[in-house]
Amino acid sequence: MNKRQVGDYYESLACTYLQGEGVRIVERNYRALRGEIDIIARDGKYLVFIEVKYRRDKRFGAPEAAVTFSKQRQICKLSKLYLYSKKYSTDFPIRYDVIAITDVDNTATIRWYKNAFDHVG
Repeated sequence: MNKRQVGDYYESLACTYLQGEGVRIVERNYRALRGEIDIIARDGKYLVFIEVKYRRDKRFGAPEAAVTFSKQRQICKLSKLYLYSKKYSTDFPIRYDVIAITDVDNTATIRWYKNAFDHVG
């Protein structure tokens, strides 16, 4: 599999996990402004913008550590654009989550960090 196919596979795995937790997937791979939000979902009253990170192992650090301040800022910019383009009110409750997946010996471990970071403006 190439890098894109690997990413799609683990994003699909994350979606399946989230749906099992009662989350409704609204959109995948929202692209704008030279960036992308992996998953947009509804979790109760929240519209949730979710970044999925995957690592084969932890040699290069935990996958969630790859959601840098710069990446957070990009996700926040894209989320504002998404909210505006879909005509959500400015006070609609949103959340930024991270799904971290490690897959060692074909055994995936999924960690869901709700409210992983605050809006970065």
